[in-house]
Amino acid sequence: MIEWLFIPCAYLVGSISSAIIVCKIMGLPDPRGEGSGNPGATNVVRIGGKKAGAITLAGDAIKGLLPVLVAQLLDVSSLVLSAVVFAAFIGHLYPIFFNFKGGKGVATSFGVSLGVDIFLGLAISATWFLSYKICKISSLSALIASTLSAVYVWLIVGDLNLTLTFMLITVILLWRHKTNIQKLLNGTEG
Repeated sequence: MIEWLFIPCAYLVGSISSAIIVCKIMGLPDPRGEGSGNPGATNVVRIGGKKAGAITLAGDAIKGLLPVLVAQLLDVSSLVLSAVVFAAFIGHLYPIFFNFKGGKGVATSFGVSLGVDIFLGLAISATWFLSYKICKISSLSALIASTLSAVYVWLIVGDLNLTLTFMLITVILLWRHKTNIQKLLNGTEG
């Protein structure tokens, strides 16, 4: 029963906004009011450069990784692990500490995948890198990697609960990227 406490804890960890914290520490403008207005790594790169963006990306991935890794180490059930994965991801999108206005979730979804299984994380990141090498568009690469993530979960981990969770994460990521998808369709996404 105590393992169910990991779910709200994962949400709270996911609610920590790396973008806002990094920008504050580095003396940069609040990412919610600059660039795209999205508190994510891509927007932090726009307003603060590659170093600030890389730190934000790492922070967003780590906050997805840590709760899942702790849950894995404590051998929680598949259902609880799936809920921890989803809670950390949703925490990033709808952070309680920042008026429920968060990022799009790509880095955090990568972090949770790495926590589930290192080979899953590697498969997703390899898909992103290969896609980016071909198309040179970060958002498209993220969407391709995300779309394949549930397939990778099924093939690598073989757990139905986690597969369904990653399918749900993919749907949410696609919805959160609807503006990017429209730009891709219009040929204006760069």
